[in-house]
Amino acid sequence: MQCPHYDAGRCHSCTLLEIDYPTQVLDKERHVATLLDSVSTAPTPEETHSTADAGLTWLPAVTSLESGFRNKAKMVVSGTVAEPVLGILDRADHGVDLTDCGLYPDALQASFAPLAAFVTRAGLEPYQVSGPGKRAQQRGELKYLLVTLSPDGELMVRFVLRSQEAIARIRKHLASLRADLPALAVASANIQPRHAAVLEGDLEIPLTERTTLPMRIDDITLDLRPQSFFQTNTAVATELYRQARTWVDEVAPSTLWDLYCGVGGFALHCAAPGRAVTGIEISVEAIAAASGTVEKLRGDDVVERFRDVTFAAGDATEFAVDPAAPDLPEMVIVNPPRRGIGTDLAQWLDTSGIEHVLYSSCNATTLAKDLAAMPSLRPVRARLLDMFPQTSHYEVLVLLERA
Repeated sequence: MQCPHYDAGRCHSCTLLEIDYPTQVLDKERHVATLLDSVSTAPTPEETHSTADAGLTWLPAVTSLESGFRNKAKMVVSGTVAEPVLGILDRADHGVDLTDCGLYPDALQASFAPLAAFVTRAGLEPYQVSGPGKRAQQRGELKYLLVTLSPDGELMVRFVLRSQEAIARIRKHLASLRADLPALAVASANIQPRHAAVLEGDLEIPLTERTTLPMRIDDITLDLRPQSFFQTNTAVATELYRQARTWVDEVAPSTLWDLYCGVGGFALHCAAPGRAVTGIEISVEAIAAASGTVEKLRGDDVVERFRDVTFAAGDATEFAVDPAAPDLPEMVIVNPPRRGIGTDLAQWLDTSGIEHVLYSSCNATTLAKDLAAMPSLRPVRARLLDMFPQTSHYEVLVLLERA
């Protein structure tokens, strides 16, 4: 992918841009294989096994489009009301216009000009993060524009604001934005008052009647709410859920836990008639979205498949280790954030007696650390999914089986 911003030194977010894409993928496969091999060769209470001895099978990597693959844009708003800049800040806190970033598909790129015009029309002063006398320059209201594109071409736009001062103006002019941007389906304002490197705050104010963006993945449409997490690469996320469903169906558990379930992607794709699935997620917003999705699915003619799917808000580790928790499932899916599942949950899984664990990781380093803490569960299948081309990040799905 050729990028004028990278060539000019304005943006180096795509750290692997000078490496051809097949080599990027191969390097990522080697990286995760080395990490998992180091875990598999670590001594256990009984013996040492190499990855090959343990029978770890690697499936071919799932690759991505090299450009235009992101379904979400996180645009820092800088400049002035009359001339807003959407993109990032450089090291001197000057705005860099990235509205033509090659990672964004055409539908996202096309949304930026109407949004910039709306900033001017509604008088939304960009937040100033620095300047002479930095504390004195902490003024303005609009910090970020977060724009998400659904597979069907609809948009969710979130205005991240310092306060509620501009809400009335946004509401007043919202009809004009919808006229300029017909794909806009969901809009909200997030209030983030802190002067800190924090993307969003706790308070979300709906601005449209609709509050969820439908994210259609194969035969399941997930309802994405403003504060819910969803993978940024829809095409690769689709393959991730397909692979998970295949491996879960081969194990054929009658009971399944999906820990860190988010909006229910794994839980819903792995649901089956006669299979009780429980999804646990700390985000109340995500659980509300997942519960809404399953209720709609139960209204379809596939009700039997989703009859025993339930979601609850809570900490994944606390839910699992709670002595009062329901009977142990036959299989567990974990899809934690970059920090991994942590020692407590890993050690609990190791001693739980659960036969199979499916681990979806966006950070192979913490994955390896977690696997080292549960030596009784051996990796038997793995697949790299390149969710983030042009960067060193990737997703890996690993099926663990009790030794």
